[in-house]
Amino acid sequence: MRNLLYIIAVILIIGWLLGVFAWNAGGLIHILIVLAVISLLIGIIRRA
Repeated sequence: MRNLLYIIAVILIIGWLLGVFAWNAGGLIHILIVLAVISLLIGIIRRA
């Protein structure tokens, strides 16, 4: 389950980077980075 959360976080970060730098997707693209950070935090908390 932890690996899945990290994979999701990486996909979301890549999507965020593409949205910010490749296309001007506006403010909603920042939701992806927030979801990625939450996914990483859940993975870290569950590991502890």
